[in-house]
Amino acid sequence: MLVSDFDFILPKERIASCPAEPRESAGLLHVCPPDSLTDLHIADFPSLLRSDDLLVFNDTRVIPARLFGYRGQAAVEATLFKSVGLNQWEALVKNARRLHEGDTVQFYPPKAPQVDPLEAKVLGRGEDGKTVVLEFLTDPSLLFAALEKYGVMPLPPYIHREKEEYENDKRNYQTVYAAHDGAVAAPTAGLHFTKELLAKIDSLGIENVKITLHVGGGTFLPVKVEDTKDHVMHAEFGHISAENARLITRAKQSGRRIVSIGTTALRLLESAADESGQVHSFNQETSIFITPGYRFKVVDALFTNFHLPCSTLFMLVCAFSGTECMKNAYQHAIKHQYRFFSYGDACFLEKNN
Repeated sequence: MLVSDFDFILPKERIASCPAEPRESAGLLHVCPPDSLTDLHIADFPSLLRSDDLLVFNDTRVIPARLFGYRGQAAVEATLFKSVGLNQWEALVKNARRLHEGDTVQFYPPKAPQVDPLEAKVLGRGEDGKTVVLEFLTDPSLLFAALEKYGVMPLPPYIHREKEEYENDKRNYQTVYAAHDGAVAAPTAGLHFTKELLAKIDSLGIENVKITLHVGGGTFLPVKVEDTKDHVMHAEFGHISAENARLITRAKQSGRRIVSIGTTALRLLESAADESGQVHSFNQETSIFITPGYRFKVVDALFTNFHLPCSTLFMLVCAFSGTECMKNAYQHAIKHQYRFFSYGDACFLEKNN
């Protein structure tokens, strides 16, 4: 398939730069293939659920992975991309060519440049000239706490902030149930779920389980090939406990609907399942790439945001609900002024059978 098959025109004004307030006022488009589209709000989501549904959430926690600092007098802006060892991170760096192996970079909090810096040594530079490997010169057990102090949230490139304007994003760009540090991008479908909405779902007796996929910076990278078969998907680390794997498998085998909250949870579930649909415990990286023609083994319904043109995530939702159905749904969303991407509105997708 050609990547261009998944292109569409999105007006810039449809890109959300901040979340809806209150959160439950955000739009929700219910998509039921082949052609049923219903305009709702996030507050209506519980009414779309069945009493025996099993909801699956990704409980990864976003670390403040974007750092500002200096090598000597030269300004450095780095976004941590992937953990590659103890205290070692691959980072996307503006003006990476300024950095050389052995250099020391001093990072400072955006609003407190007078404090002692968080220091990192440059171990090497990527062949693309845009990435470096940094080793942080701090106690490994204290690194995440240091990032909370020195870093800001690694927002997608289509959301623009001055470095002093990130404070609200530490709250807004984190799910209320986030538990395990490691993501450098939010599982954005989960951002819609307030404690009140979760309590309402619980009050209906609807069960949920948590699994963990640490969303990597590769989620922001464009697809650069012309044919989908040539695309190399980025790898991300995922974990499903044996207990939760058994719970999900029992629910699936008993005919209950598995509802994935977000594409990250879906990709992990499908990675951990065998051909019969049994979900196994999982503790490794996955680079699963889902395109139309894929047979879904576990997930029956998907709650997700609106995704970028030509992105792997738009390909995924086309695989789930049908390409023509999703193209029509997105045109409907644009026409009816839904808000797109990480801080935007959501859709609830039924699977195309």
